[in-house]
Amino acid sequence: MTDSKYFTTTKKGEIFELKADLNSDKKEKKKEAVKKVIASMTVGKDVSALFPDVVNCMQTDNLELKKLVYLYLMNYAKNQPDMAIMAVNTFVKDCEDPNPLIRALAVRTMGCIRVDKITEYLCEPLRKCLKDEDPYVRKTAAVCVAKLHDINAQLVEDQGFLDTLKDLISDSNPMVVANAVAALSEIAESHPNSQLLDLNSQTINKLMTALNECTEWGQIFILDSLANYVPKDDREAQSICERVTPRLSHANSGVVLSAVKVLMKFVELLPKDAEYHTTLLKKLAPPLVTLLSAEPELQYVALRNINLIVQKRPEILKHEIKVFFVKYNDPIYVKLEKLDIMIRLASQANITQVLAELKEYATEVDVDFVRKAVRAIGRCAIKVEQSAERCVSTLLDLIQTKVNYVVQEAVVVIKDIFRKYPNKYESIIATLCENLDSLDEPEARAAMIWIVGEYAERIDNADELLESFLEGFHDESTQVQLQLLTAIVKLFLKKPTETQELVQQVLSLATQDSDNPDLRDRGYIYWRLLSTDPVAAKEVVLAEKPLISEETDLLEPTLLEELICHISSLASVYHKPPSAFVEGGRGIATRRLLPARSQSESIESPDLGSQTSHSLSQQTQVIPSQSDLLGDLLNLDLAPPVTVPPGPSSMQTGAYDLLGGGLDSLLGGDIGGTSAMSGGLGGPAVMPSSLGPPASGGLGDLFELAGGIGMPTGTYVPPLSVWLPAVKAKGLDIQGTFARRQSQICLELMLSNKALQAMADFAIQFNKNSFGLVPASPLQVHAPLMPNQSIEFSVPLNTIGPVMKMDPLNNLQVAIKNNIDVFYFSCLVPINILFVEDGKMDRQVFLATWKDIPNENELQFQIKECSLNADAVSNRLQNNNIFTIAKRNVEGQDMLYQSLKLTNGIWVLAELRIQPGNSNYTLSLKCRAPEVSQFVHEAYDSILKS
Repeated sequence: MTDSKYFTTTKKGEIFELKADLNSDKKEKKKEAVKKVIASMTVGKDVSALFPDVVNCMQTDNLELKKLVYLYLMNYAKNQPDMAIMAVNTFVKDCEDPNPLIRALAVRTMGCIRVDKITEYLCEPLRKCLKDEDPYVRKTAAVCVAKLHDINAQLVEDQGFLDTLKDLISDSNPMVVANAVAALSEIAESHPNSQLLDLNSQTINKLMTALNECTEWGQIFILDSLANYVPKDDREAQSICERVTPRLSHANSGVVLSAVKVLMKFVELLPKDAEYHTTLLKKLAPPLVTLLSAEPELQYVALRNINLIVQKRPEILKHEIKVFFVKYNDPIYVKLEKLDIMIRLASQANITQVLAELKEYATEVDVDFVRKAVRAIGRCAIKVEQSAERCVSTLLDLIQTKVNYVVQEAVVVIKDIFRKYPNKYESIIATLCENLDSLDEPEARAAMIWIVGEYAERIDNADELLESFLEGFHDESTQVQLQLLTAIVKLFLKKPTETQELVQQVLSLATQDSDNPDLRDRGYIYWRLLSTDPVAAKEVVLAEKPLISEETDLLEPTLLEELICHISSLASVYHKPPSAFVEGGRGIATRRLLPARSQSESIESPDLGSQTSHSLSQQTQVIPSQSDLLGDLLNLDLAPPVTVPPGPSSMQTGAYDLLGGGLDSLLGGDIGGTSAMSGGLGGPAVMPSSLGPPASGGLGDLFELAGGIGMPTGTYVPPLSVWLPAVKAKGLDIQGTFARRQSQICLELMLSNKALQAMADFAIQFNKNSFGLVPASPLQVHAPLMPNQSIEFSVPLNTIGPVMKMDPLNNLQVAIKNNIDVFYFSCLVPINILFVEDGKMDRQVFLATWKDIPNENELQFQIKECSLNADAVSNRLQNNNIFTIAKRNVEGQDMLYQSLKLTNGIWVLAELRIQPGNSNYTLSLKCRAPEVSQFVHEAYDSILKS
């Protein structure tokens, strides 16, 4: 009989009847009742009222019934924590049951009951199970420790479970080892600086032994932990590679990709000229090819990983290009990925095959795929110079098909080919001009206009062609309008007598009839150039263009290295680091990079002991796109901010909790950052700047700006940068920077009105940020900002606002309102403006603090191409509130020991190593909040190079 009877609809007194059956003396009746309860629970009925009755059924020898009761308990324990305590005695008893299955079942269920009240009662049973004689119980208990750590980390550490878990890595049973590694890895991920999984040669040997015998998922856990190990030399790296290589032939694709990840990391440590290095790369190809015979979904994951591998080491698959040829029944997502990899593998040796394939693809019915195929032909021409002629010929054949979208894509890629190979294939321009009427997509029209303008002297009727586009100028997209403006100016410079009316017409359309600021600005610049100095105009507009690069779509090298370290994870499918899509990103401390071939030299600590420091590659901070950074700015009330009277401001608790740490325990005093506010600031300096077409003048007065706000000598202030261009803010151009003047943080702003109407009623507000920055007074814009006017002013800031940790840490989201709209943008705050004036630490305190901060928090950076001596460096840094505590000379090197303090009370300690005659300095930073160190390094770099 099937289990469907348990899901049948019931009579009125269902709960009452079940209650009676659960308390029945007959075992069969009791089991049937529990099954009905589980069935009701499965379909979403609330059967929590039966909790005490179901728990009473735990006292049974029947394994099936016990499993059902435990399933119920896991589901409802959170809703009934007081009742769940009733089950504790049974857990304790079951953990000593002679049957290992029951012992394991009890410990597994304990880990799944996420109720704080009963966790402490479960510690003793868990301790016994971790040392159980049966490996099945031990492996289950290992996973339970990770679950318990998620509920109450402190309890797990106090009870010594982590040490027991580490001991299990030496267990005789491979599955216990695998689960112990999995549990420690999971815990280590949530505590990046804990060094829980401390791998050494001895431990690695035990893991390699277990690798051959445990299940496939156990193998994945072990391989993933191996990938985080840094071998002490190339011999150990080779030994590990030899023992991991057999995993490449495993049936499970997860095991294969995890093995590939380990080998891709360790091959970096092998000497390039070694025979084994070449052999290993050859062994990587067959398993990757095999992955492509799986179902489409697995193929796609494999292809995304292969894409990364090919970018890093194209030689691995250079002879396997045929496996990436598209099959007729491949889904579109597989086709596009294969196409991308084909181009990456294209070379002089295989370009004939690749082009034949691509030409075939261009006749497919799938429009998206055809477009990509045509673009791919263009990429081949740019990548493999010897194939360029054949590619151009293929593109011309495709243009002859007269298929609209094929022609348009061909025109776009031919423009790039002209850029790559000037004066080589211009003979085909006539063919392109024949298809001018069929172009209706902005990118294709813009490409064709560029070609006509660039080669106007070779096209007899160039003026007629461009004039035909000009007829519908206002209906064109911005991309086409900008290209048309430039092309007609080029034509005028090449044929001035014939096209004077045409250029006047386009300049008039761009400057007077257009409301697009970008188009209008470009029109004014061309107008002024042409009216003042045609020779200069020719040099600017007709300047020789740099050749376009072969590969414009490669991932940035540091990101690629990080993604190689995440092969076989979601990061390798998204081609984004985990911090970009996992909530609560781990920060720079857990950022994985491929190992360097040479080990970084150790540096001296101030206590003369030798300590290993961690080198960290510099990471470019990218401001997220406008759509990503609104956060809760959209809900801001943009009333003018409350003016805070000048004076010292005490550190907010929230701001201090943001990064943790500090020196309160060491100094025994208040560490609240004080920031003295300066007095009132002068009124705004209004700077009108005419943008109308001038009768005379030069390039200089077009870009002429009034003098900036004066700064104290020696203080570093970044130059003004464009935070929000006029085209994105309805004509309001926002430029700005930050400064620290007489203990006061200031936001320096320049607002320019590029619109046709006056702007007034300005207000500013900040989103919550990492350092609690808020405006201390409203915007000082008293008069309306007229069209073509600019205004510069300074907004004092303080650090008493609400705190929220941002990514990156110095990201500041700003909203500026005027009578037209509210505009949102993001900028990066240079961290040096947060360095306070009382950041000089006593020598003894410095020494004690340096020793007290864990070594894991020490990060090392390079400051390159700096020619200052030690005294000049010290003076320049002191002007920016970085104070030198001591200076020593060790073996001809100047060592500066420095301290600084942020507005939120965080101290940063630094050792700056300067070698006379060497323009590269070594900077070691120690801080209880290592997230800050990267930004402090950037501040050092900017200050010393300013």
